[in-house]
Amino acid sequence: MITGRLAENAVQVWGDDGARWLAALPSALTAVARDWDLTVGEPYELSHHYVTRVVCGDGTPAVLKLGLPGGTPLAEEAAALAAFGGRGAVRLLRADPVRGALLLERADPGGRLRDLVPARDAEATSVLAAVMRRLHVPPPPGCPLPDALSQATAFDDYAAAHGGNGPLPLELVVRAGGLMRELCASATRRVVLHGDLHHDNVLRATREPWLAIDPHGLVGDPGYDAGTLLYDPDPDDRDEALTALVPARVERLADELAMPVDRVVAWGFVKAVMSDVWTAEAWTPGADWSPVSRAFDVARLLLPRLT
Repeated sequence: MITGRLAENAVQVWGDDGARWLAALPSALTAVARDWDLTVGEPYELSHHYVTRVVCGDGTPAVLKLGLPGGTPLAEEAAALAAFGGRGAVRLLRADPVRGALLLERADPGGRLRDLVPARDAEATSVLAAVMRRLHVPPPPGCPLPDALSQATAFDDYAAAHGGNGPLPLELVVRAGGLMRELCASATRRVVLHGDLHHDNVLRATREPWLAIDPHGLVGDPGYDAGTLLYDPDPDDRDEALTALVPARVERLADELAMPVDRVVAWGFVKAVMSDVWTAEAWTPGADWSPVSRAFDVARLLLPRLT
């Protein structure tokens, strides 16, 4: 039921709370299934939450997602899915964030968009653009989701922690932090963002051809979501052929989202640097691993195109 990867990540991310959650997970699953009239099927092999196939009492296939009780990530995922209302994303069927439980529409047949990359990359990029257009709705009244701008502190934290002695070039980190603030300040509209939109988080479905899953949930400039997908999927794979796909992705996104090319480039640079900055949070001097990924290669590719 609990994979080694899930157990390791739960403790790494949540510490003692994660260990207690893992210990209580079997009984929590039994209780939620009983209270919500669910028949539990095979779990998915995921790394940060327990996610399993279920069938509702009325025969509807669904997905049950369990995480840390009262945890912010599931509460924000629920808020984002509620705002999307099934447009471009799986529907939220039931939620109890205090209990750490979400019941979600199951996307069938469920094949991942990443399966189109690299052979059909242009098609995959068009799918992502179409999903974005569906997702990007105005924030509802009282929307509890955080502003994307709040993430800009990650660049400041990196600079304070490492200065010029970290694994990433400080000038790129500082440039990305300043640029993100400029982009947020110049946004012409604010929408509900997926927050982690990439090829592994878009699945084949029947209600709509493709549906997004696992939103992080933010509010801000639509370009934020466009930036994430430029270094995915498999950002740890630094194959130059994958990085070479980026210019065509930029042009297609700009065209299909009616967004200026320089704005797509800027968000791509910001999000690429941010990805490795987040990874570097666990890095220490002398570590035998590096946070540098294909995201860094994409950032360097886009750097000369910044205006």
